[in-house]
Amino acid sequence: MNEYAIGVDLGGTNLRAAAVDGEGKLLGQVAASTSPEKGREHVIGEIVASIEELRGRQWGGRFVGVGIGVPGFILMEKGVILNSNNLPFLENIPLRDEIEARLGAPVILENDANAAALGESWIGAGAEVEDLVLLTLGTGIGGGIVYQGRVMHGFLGMAGELGHLTVVPNGNPCGCGNVGCLEKHASATAITCTAELMKVTAHPNPTAEEIYQLAAGGDWKAQQIFRSMGEALGIGLAMLINTFNFPLYLLSGGPLPAWDYFAPAMFEQVKRRSFTFRNTNTRIEKAKLGNQAGLFGAAYLPFQAQRQRG
Repeated sequence: MNEYAIGVDLGGTNLRAAAVDGEGKLLGQVAASTSPEKGREHVIGEIVASIEELRGRQWGGRFVGVGIGVPGFILMEKGVILNSNNLPFLENIPLRDEIEARLGAPVILENDANAAALGESWIGAGAEVEDLVLLTLGTGIGGGIVYQGRVMHGFLGMAGELGHLTVVPNGNPCGCGNVGCLEKHASATAITCTAELMKVTAHPNPTAEEIYQLAAGGDWKAQQIFRSMGEALGIGLAMLINTFNFPLYLLSGGPLPAWDYFAPAMFEQVKRRSFTFRNTNTRIEKAKLGNQAGLFGAAYLPFQAQRQRG
C-alpha cells in the first residue's frame, strides 16, 4: 500500500508543509504565515490548518503521520520546546500532544537542523552513507548528526549544537555565554559584521551576498573575510572529523555560493589539524537539498518511527 507523511518546517514568521511519499517523492506543498504577534493559539491553528489542507487532497495512500522541524531545543520524550529564540511563545507547553489531539494522528517534533541532516541522509547528498554531519550556515550555525541513519539526540535531545564549538579561544562573544563560537566566526552574520568593521563597503549593513559579489570582483578585503570564515570552519570540521570518524560532512546555507573563496582555507585547516582527514577518504561536500532538506527530513520522521515500531 502507498503511504505518505507530512513534513512541516516551522520558522519564526512562516511555515511550509509538504506531503511526501515513502520513496521521498514530493506530492504537494503549502506555505503560510505564522503571524506570531497574533499569539500561540493562532500559530498552532495555522500549523494544524496547513497539515489538514494537505491531508484533504487525498493522495491515494495511507497517512503515516507528521514531523515538524522547529528551531530550538526540544525535550524529545515529552515533545516540548525547551528554548527557541524565534518561537518563545511555544516554549514549555505540550506542543506535540496538542497538535496530535487536534489532528488525531501521530506527531514528532525535531530540531530544524536535525531534520535537515536527516533529509540529506534520506534522499540528499548523504543517501549512500549511514553516518554524516551537517552544518547549516545562516544567521547562526546549526548542526545535525546522523548515525546509522538516525538523528543523534543525546540524553535530552540537545546534541548537535555544532555552532557553539569553540574555534577561537579568545574570540567574539556569543549569546550562549561562550566566546569564539563557530557561528560567531563563520556564519552569514559573522561575514557581515566583519565587513562592517573592515569598512568593505561605503554603506553600513552590507549583506553577505554583497560581500560575496565584492570577493568575486577581486576585492581583497572581501576575499580575506571569506578566508577567515574558511579557517574557522576548517578548525570546527577537524574537531568533528577527529571525534566522529564519519565518512561525510556536509555544508548548507546562504554562504555556500562563496565556496571557492572559503573552501581552500577550510581544507587547509582540516588537513593541518586532522590526521584522519589526511589519511582517509573522508569527504567534505555541499549539501544538495537546499531549503527543502528540513521538509524532507521532517516528513521522514514518521516513516522511521513506523519502522521502529515494526
